[in-house]
Amino acid sequence: MTEPLPRPKRKNPLLRTRQPLPPPGARSRTALGLTAAAAEGRFRLQVCEACGAVLYPPRDACPRCLSDRLPFRDVPDGGRLLADTVIRASADPYFRERTPWRIGTVALDAGPVMVAHLHGDVLEGARVRMVLQLDRSSQAVAVALPETDTAHMADDPQWRETTCDPKHRRALVTDGRTAVGQAVARALSEAGASLVFVGIAEDWKPFAGEAALRAIPQVEVVPLDATDTRSVDTLAGAIGARVDILVNTGEHVRPGGLLDRQGLTVAREEMDIRYLGLMRLAQAFGPALRARGADGINAAAAFVNILSVYALAAWPAFGAFSAAEAACLAASRSLRAELRPAGVKVVHVFVGPTETEWYQAVPPPKVGPAALARALVHALRRGLEDVYVGVVAHDIRARLGANPKALEREL
Repeated sequence: MTEPLPRPKRKNPLLRTRQPLPPPGARSRTALGLTAAAAEGRFRLQVCEACGAVLYPPRDACPRCLSDRLPFRDVPDGGRLLADTVIRASADPYFRERTPWRIGTVALDAGPVMVAHLHGDVLEGARVRMVLQLDRSSQAVAVALPETDTAHMADDPQWRETTCDPKHRRALVTDGRTAVGQAVARALSEAGASLVFVGIAEDWKPFAGEAALRAIPQVEVVPLDATDTRSVDTLAGAIGARVDILVNTGEHVRPGGLLDRQGLTVAREEMDIRYLGLMRLAQAFGPALRARGADGINAAAAFVNILSVYALAAWPAFGAFSAAEAACLAASRSLRAELRPAGVKVVHVFVGPTETEWYQAVPPPKVGPAALARALVHALRRGLEDVYVGVVAHDIRARLGANPKALEREL
């Protein structure tokens, strides 16, 4: 059984920080279909449309009927571990620093046999549950988990390498004045984070929920205004080397399209808080996150950006807001590419209308701050990159895949 993860010892400042080394990341373009599935936490393999065969590894033509119609589809994730082995020496620098490492062959209920990384609680001959995970190079790998959850299974060293579990890590929530920011701080604390820094702009000014926020044992309130470069740089200089997970909860939701507004004041505020705010946070905290991507069991793990799902499809009723969110998403995708070599994930949490005052006139369904925070923590524990929270977000995701032009007209 997996042993509980011990609290990391205080770091010796005289020792060199281990440099981030990604595992082998070369994949064919076809195999990136597995990466797309892993990013959303789905178990998908190629299924031949002509003969129905389930294929692994990914191919450009079906070995049974030679059809090239091989879309990725959800398939049953059960299987049985046929054989396992332990790698104790490797020529690859990433695995050489992490041996011993268990791998094995799994016969899937869906048909194929896969070579997979093995969770420590999986036994030869036993039933397993397969998942596709993003490794430190942000490419899909197959991992075999116990069929049913076991005690402390999230603390398995190989599993933790593919996740961003908050346990024993230190997090920064950038805006604690919002209901979402407070809910995220509480959820991270309950998930085992050792310390949660919560940024407050104009910390001399009282705000709703302040007493409850300060009462959380793991929370430390710090001054942070994402619209002020000096404020962001000052905080990064003080705590940047201690932040393992950064959660950007800044928001500025205002209704109206491009023609309904008079002037550019509100648009500038939206871009300053969302797009430029993200850039300030990335430039101040990103280098330290990138340098600490392999810093022991509490290495830097994730930069989380909470985004409106209307960054993917503009909502005319909130048209200018959608544009600011789209700009923020584009910058976040660029940040993802820059942090990927260090093994630090950039997580996008897409959410529809929330239970906040600026969505008051929007009819349900809407997402509560606590539900959003739980989904965010779940994404970190699973190591996901793209998360959709709420009915509206899932609906837009599905309609974008089916007919984006229809969605554009219907919004």
